Amino acid sequence: FTANVSHELKTPLTTIRGFAEMLGGGMITDGDDIRRYGKRIYDEANRLLNVINDIIRLSEIEENHSEIFTETNLSAVAKEVAENLAEKAKRLEIDLSVSGSDVTIQANGGYIYEMIYNLTENAVKYNRPGGKVLVDVSRAGDKAVITVADNGIGIPKEHQGRIFERFYRVDKARSRDTGGTGLGLSLTRSAVLLHRGSIKLYSKEKEGTTFTVRIPLTYVP
Repeated sequence: FTANVSHELKTPLTTIRGFAEMLGGGMITDGDDIRRYGKRIYDEANRLLNVINDIIRLSEIEENHSEIFTETNLSAVAKEVAENLAEKAKRLEIDLSVSGSDVTIQANGGYIYEMIYNLTENAVKYNRPGGKVLVDVSRAGDKAVITVADNGIGIPKEHQGRIFERFYRVDKARSRDTGGTGLGLSLTRSAVLLHRGSIKLYSKEKEGTTFTVRIPLTYVP
């Protein structure tokens, strides 16, 4: 983990230092170039902050200190996620929708939002123009069931056993291009386990991916 963190922090820092040195040394003087390299420094700094924030968030979830569990309407959370991702989905030409019924559980609302958001954002990002993403909420006995399904690029079988590992990326280039930190699914799994739930993956390359989360309606410490 330490080696992975060091690598993830070193890469953007090296880029920032290199461009800053060029700008500070007067090697870049053209206005357009200054703006271009300035934006690159800004983007890499944001990437660095995202990694640090995700590491802190992951630590908070796993340590589970002073967590507050309240009545949380999963359907309402799913709809909020869809609204917040609507612009991105439209830009990528993805049909994003929410279905199911109102299901309320005892949960940490913030972590539940992050869980659904991470799964839904991945379904949108790793899709194709004209693709579909469906977030469904239902109840099965004493458990709530959240399903996030897409008909996108899918996950190759050889990668499926490792996707919840910290910093593991199926497509490193695409993940970096889309701003991924490699911690989204680790955060998701930790949030699921915190609520005594389970998460399962079904995916077929070039056909799509479905994540199914089951969480008890009542939280038991």
